[in-house]
This record gives sequence, C-alpha cells and structure tokens, in this order.
Amino acid sequence: MFDRPTLAHALIPALPLLLSLTAALPAAATPAENDAAMLKLATDRGCMSCHSIEPRPKRADGLPPIAPAWREVAQKYRDDPQAYKKLTDTVITGADPQARHWSGKVGVVTMPPNATAISPADARMLVNWILVLVP
Repeated sequence: MFDRPTLAHALIPALPLLLSLTAALPAAATPAENDAAMLKLATDRGCMSCHSIEPRPKRADGLPPIAPAWREVAQKYRDDPQAYKKLTDTVITGADPQARHWSGKVGVVTMPPNATAISPADARMLVNWILVLVP
C-alpha cells in the first residue's frame, strides 16, 4: 500500500538524536542572567563610559553627568511606542546636537555615532533592555 516512505518513517530512526539535541539546548536566561549579559554588552561597547543605570549626582568638578542614566531614559520614553526605534537610531547615528532634550541634566556633549562600536541588532537589544528599566 505504501511504496514511498513518509516523512514520519524517515524521522523515526533519527528520533533519539533529535531528542538528545533538544535536551541539550540551554534554558531561557533568567532576568539576572539577562541583566548581566546586557551590562557586559554595554560595558564592552563603551556605553558605560558615559551612561549609568541609576542617576548620578553632579561630578566632582560641579558639572552634570556626561549622559543620562538609563532609568531616566526608560522613564522619559515609557509611553512612546516608537521609543525603541528612535533610541536605536540615536545609538547608531548619534544624537542631534540641536535637540537638547536633556539640557541642564547632562553635559553639553551629544552622543556620537556608534555604528562602528555596536551592531544595529545589539543596539536594539540593548535599547529594549534599557526601556524596561523603569523603576
């Protein structure tokens, strides 16, 4: 009746191998593991040279921090459904020096382009993580 083997018949001999490969897959990262991975990515790409997670006081020289803290960014953009796109674009292309929306809270230097430091995919992953840091 069945002259040709079906896909199921072809997979049956491979079933033990498929099951062992599936069992070897890592479980999803815990929130703490994800936080550690994102912090490592941010540190490795130089983001932490200017940014912090928590707001910082004025520096020893009396000037404001170089860049906004990521919790402040998350709060500012929490109701903006396009925030992930805007912020990912800013990470890659740099901040517009004419749009001083952090004026008075951070230094006068705008964020430079980072396309050579971080890939768009990593930037988007980092931005998505930052946006959930709302306290």
